[in-house]
Amino acid sequence: MNQAIPFHQPTVVGTEIDCLKDFLSGTSGHLGKKAEKQLQGLTAASQVLLTTSCTHALEMCALLLDIQPGDEVIMPSFTFVSAANAFVLRGAKIVFVDIEPDTMNIDPACVQAAISGRTKAVLIMHYGGMACDMAALKAVTAQAEIALIEDAAHCIDAYYENQHLGTFGDLGTLSFHYTKNVQCSEGGALLINNERYLERALMLRDKGTNRQAFLDGQVDRYSWVDVGSSYTLGEINAAMLSTQLEQVQRITSRRQVLWSRYFEVLPTATPPECLPILGAKVRANAHLFPWHCREVAERKALQRHLRQQNIQAYFHYVPLHSSPAGQKFGVFHGEDRHTTKRSGALLRLPLFTDMTTDQVDTVVRCISYFYAKR
Repeated sequence: MNQAIPFHQPTVVGTEIDCLKDFLSGTSGHLGKKAEKQLQGLTAASQVLLTTSCTHALEMCALLLDIQPGDEVIMPSFTFVSAANAFVLRGAKIVFVDIEPDTMNIDPACVQAAISGRTKAVLIMHYGGMACDMAALKAVTAQAEIALIEDAAHCIDAYYENQHLGTFGDLGTLSFHYTKNVQCSEGGALLINNERYLERALMLRDKGTNRQAFLDGQVDRYSWVDVGSSYTLGEINAAMLSTQLEQVQRITSRRQVLWSRYFEVLPTATPPECLPILGAKVRANAHLFPWHCREVAERKALQRHLRQQNIQAYFHYVPLHSSPAGQKFGVFHGEDRHTTKRSGALLRLPLFTDMTTDQVDTVVRCISYFYAKR
């Protein structure tokens, strides 16, 4: 039996405890602002607001767009449940559309076909830090004059045409959940690329008050002026996030080495069509390595084989349109040509920042043995 290889281990850079000590000693209190500036410098977004989670950042998007009952929001069915919930909570009808089979990202042609007079926004997800076709999606949403939101939960330090993901749409969101490349246990960020939303976003994040205007000296006291909630990331989480952001390029570089190792070694004894495909304009951040089995039965057999060798590997999202809530709150527009088939056959291989190339090679040997025996 091989030594156990976990699917994931949270990124730790080694200086998190120092920031925690600073916080407990009372010498910090500014780390949220510091992390926001770091993110703004990295992403070049017009404004960055830290939130308690990417889920809450998505809920803020729904509030900022003033989603009302009966409005339609187009999104891929192959995505995380938070994307749909954020808009269902405001009464929206979710219109699910198909994905492109190579990238697992939303198909721009399907988006265009699904737009109706009730469409209020398009919410896309960059799967695994690998960019959607942003040129096509921007053209579709601009022509229809509807908002574009990017769920960039996987995308810290990931780019399309050298522009950071999450900065193409009117709004974007990031995640710093412990499963992400850069993490603070639980956290997120709202990227505001259309400045018309900034003033209200500050109010929504701070319980619906104009407290920021008070702190800026614009009013002599603050009061309740809008709906809102407590969406601001706590200082302890911000401290951890800030220290990891200082090393984000090193983290990305290390993960890209591991990703490339998989990509270069796997084809020697396995089906090349199972490899992920990166477009020429895409600079991914190696958030995950998807292995595209040719059918569901193959994925289950490979997953079982790896488990027997103490290697953890998992499939990913169950398409939302096939779930009970998805059928209640949404509808799939057009034909499900790829979503169900491709998602059911997808297996994510182990990939984490402190993984070794020897561990990657062990996974590759096990996969190669599996296909040699078929």
